[in-house]
Amino acid sequence: MQLGWTDTLDIAIELTEKFPDTDPMTVSFPQLMEMVMSLDGFTGEEEHCGERILEAIQMAWMDEKD
Repeated sequence: MQLGWTDTLDIAIELTEKFPDTDPMTVSFPQLMEMVMSLDGFTGEEEHCGERILEAIQMAWMDEKD
């Protein structure tokens, strides 16, 4: 499955599976960007990501972990 920056829910699911012991609230935005870009099937470009997108991913990740 290919993922882009706007696939926040799918990214959150993948982050939960790949980093099960990580608390999303302890991850900085630069770290989060690296983590997202390391996911299998992720095709987004770094320059197409901003703080709002990272915040949305972080919130979706927190919801997914609950």
